[in-house]
Amino acid sequence: MSVRSLNKVMLIGNLTRDPNLRFTPTGTAVCSFGIATNRAWTPSDGGEKQERVDFHNIVSWAKLAEICGQLLHKGDKVYLEGRIQTRDWKTEEGVEKRITEIIIDNMMLLSNGRGGAMGGNDQDGAGEDLGQTAPTPVSATTTRAKTKPAAKTDNEVEVVEDVSDDIPF
Repeated sequence: MSVRSLNKVMLIGNLTRDPNLRFTPTGTAVCSFGIATNRAWTPSDGGEKQERVDFHNIVSWAKLAEICGQLLHKGDKVYLEGRIQTRDWKTEEGVEKRITEIIIDNMMLLSNGRGGAMGGNDQDGAGEDLGQTAPTPVSATTTRAKTKPAAKTDNEVEVVEDVSDDIPF
């Protein structure tokens, strides 16, 4: 008899620190950072509004790690998908340690640290997913797009997006 299980995490929160991009001895990129998620509620007995902040340790690998290291900064609002993983290890002094992390396989930058929404004129509301298993090119909806005017006949100016400098690979 097969027993099914699910380990899926979806978070929207703000980065609490700049990402730390490192490389394993074999050259695989790994990026770690923290995000904070907030929730507010009013008790059913009519008491004062309550608030809680939870802090999450986030880890990304391979191409997604490189993209996170380049695009994300402290204060940015991000959407993340991944799984929960708990690791145990011993320090050099023999002290046992445990950490719970979110290993992400998708990331979407929602805003920059100043609260500005990313994506500009994304009309259908669908941003570009940056998957770890099948990375896709970063589009203007995910990066801080630059525009430059291109000359057009009859004294008109057409705005053309130039995202060539924004592609992180």
